[in-house]
Amino acid sequence: MTGNPSRQEQGQGQGQGPVPGSGVPEESLPGRPGAKPASLQEPTEPHGPLPPKPDQSGPETVGPTGQATGEDPARSAQSGAYLTTAQGARLYESDHSLKAGARGPVLLQDHHLREKITHFDHERIPERVVHARGAAAHGVFQSYGTASRVTKAAFLAEEVETPVFVRFSTVLGSRGSADTVRDTRGFATKFYTEEGTFDLVGNNIPVFFIQDAVKFPDIIHAGKPHPDREIPQAQSAHDTFWDFVTLHTEATHHTLWNMSDRGIPRSYRMMEGFGVHTFRLVDAEGGTTLVKFHWKPKLGVHSLVWEEAQLINGMDPDFHRRDLFDAIEAGAFPQWELGIQTFPDTPEQTFEGIDLLDPTKIVPEELAPVQPVGLLTLNANTKNFFAETEQVAFHPGHLVPGIDITDDPLLAGRLFSYLDTQISRLGGPNFAQLPINRPHAPVNDMLRDGMHQTAVHTGVAPYRPNSLDGGCPFLAGADTGAYIETPVQVPASAKRREAPESFSDHFSQPRLFWLSMTPTEREHIIAAYTFELNKCYEQAVKERALTVLANIDPVLCEGVAAGLGLPVPPATVELATAEPSPALSQLGQTWPPEGRVIGIVADADGDMDAVRTVREAALGAGMVPLVVAPAGGTLGADSERIAVQRTYATARSTEFDALFVVGAPGPGLDAQGVRDAKAGHIATDAATVDPRVLLMLAEAYRHGKAIGGTADAATALEAARLPVDAPGVVLGDSADDVFAQLVELLGGHRVWHRHPASI
Repeated sequence: MTGNPSRQEQGQGQGQGPVPGSGVPEESLPGRPGAKPASLQEPTEPHGPLPPKPDQSGPETVGPTGQATGEDPARSAQSGAYLTTAQGARLYESDHSLKAGARGPVLLQDHHLREKITHFDHERIPERVVHARGAAAHGVFQSYGTASRVTKAAFLAEEVETPVFVRFSTVLGSRGSADTVRDTRGFATKFYTEEGTFDLVGNNIPVFFIQDAVKFPDIIHAGKPHPDREIPQAQSAHDTFWDFVTLHTEATHHTLWNMSDRGIPRSYRMMEGFGVHTFRLVDAEGGTTLVKFHWKPKLGVHSLVWEEAQLINGMDPDFHRRDLFDAIEAGAFPQWELGIQTFPDTPEQTFEGIDLLDPTKIVPEELAPVQPVGLLTLNANTKNFFAETEQVAFHPGHLVPGIDITDDPLLAGRLFSYLDTQISRLGGPNFAQLPINRPHAPVNDMLRDGMHQTAVHTGVAPYRPNSLDGGCPFLAGADTGAYIETPVQVPASAKRREAPESFSDHFSQPRLFWLSMTPTEREHIIAAYTFELNKCYEQAVKERALTVLANIDPVLCEGVAAGLGLPVPPATVELATAEPSPALSQLGQTWPPEGRVIGIVADADGDMDAVRTVREAALGAGMVPLVVAPAGGTLGADSERIAVQRTYATARSTEFDALFVVGAPGPGLDAQGVRDAKAGHIATDAATVDPRVLLMLAEAYRHGKAIGGTADAATALEAARLPVDAPGVVLGDSADDVFAQLVELLGGHRVWHRHPASI
């Protein structure tokens, strides 16, 4: 898992080799679909399947009972040079059914046709009800050992390295929906530990919509498309969602996070993750500590702007999964630190007045700092999306010694629901035997038979105690690694359907979140609420939503009310007093440039030395440079050609974190509205610059992105009617100097002060 090649090494020995004058192989850039370049003609010389690409990995080679097999992973893949049936019989023809004559009827005896079509008819499994749209990767978790003082979990001991599989997802949309919708994101991590599998199944938002799992079907039904029309897809901007969350005000905190920039992350690589619930850690002496889990991205927490997200949904609905795969393929491996907030395990299970069993509440980091306990690195893409990403089965009840649950009522329902849904989706109780789900610890569970049983069990006594199998399997004790539930005292009380009084505070933490936002982030929240509520039909739902917002903050309520054209209602509760938490804001810090995408826009008349300089500097900084030109192929002289990754027709500003413009690129041959609508109408003063370049510049400018270029790029900026001296616009004679300034600007993600907030 850790022996993946570097960015430069990945391209060596494949494809066309190093490009003269560039200093790096073109194969070091991501996006190549196969292990070798395609030939112009159909290959006819038989040979076996090509190996996986260097960035790809698959499940570890362990058997269905968790034993290491030492088997070459290639043995689980298709093999042989010839097309066969599922039983291995070679086929001489696969383009035509067996017929009674060339024009005759198809014969029922065509076993190949029946096998092929039957398998095709059954190659889809039910998609997840929630988190259907996902992407995943393999990686490794390196423990710092700092958690050893509070847990005996072996994978958290010092310098222990554990293979992991991580799946990111959206909640509401179907498998075919878009990536950059406004939604909560799943962040689920499967740790293949030596003590069994541990699943940390979290989200990119630390709180949930509801406090009790009995309402989980309700919130999902409300958020999903309307059942009569099955629209809108993957959106919360509709009546049923807002009807529910304004009637169930416990949803206010999560809704506010979702309406913030957290709802439209820039990348999975730049997204926090949270365990949401409070868990219990157990140390070697039996002492317990309550904790909340956090994933902190090394690249920082960054988001898209709303217009950008909307454009991407049309231009590239696979934006987030492509970004993840490309970064890993390019060697820019995403990393997160796992951290824990710790709290005394008191009978009240509260901390600083915050109920730790309420999944709609956070504990501000200023009150309980997040302590790093290990580093997660994703270093390999999947070999097969279905076998791994679709069939991976997470469950909050997959625990290891040293980690236990609490009485969070939402977690209790998840412990049932996740197991139940895996049985439904994956066809039976043996889903743990699928390669991606197999534990890396020995399994002897006495479970037998069932659909899709792939283990070949021995013995005659799948029960205990027994003597016929020599007494095996035996029970373990605490001294031999048994999982033993913490003996928590259950309070004596009557059975009842109610929540504790502390669960009734629905507004103090939303107010804390609002007060912790910068003016720019507050503007975005107001815009999000305004957009979503204007998509609702029912006036009563809009008015009810404004009443909820009035209980958070008057500025928020007034801003949204103005956009809806409705009066501002009074608050129905006293506004809470809250101390802002700077940790909740995404702005104000500086982050590294690794993994950032820079578009280098040029044409054949541009300064190729500047293109090469910026490209090589970007690669050296761990960034992904993409050369954008009027047409595909290469730029520059034959001896110093520079490969083009994007054209003016295929590129859009949304793909890039920054732009570097070389000169004033002239119109391409396809710069005509009838062929590429983006070309549109060329303004009189812009006739010398390709209109797609002007569009790219205008979008990048209003989305707050850094723009640099050679001194003569001023012509292009002026043609786009953009001020050359605006914040975040850098022009100069030295490409090295301009690039260095762009990197510095990228440290803040965007040039936020280019468009000052009005509140």
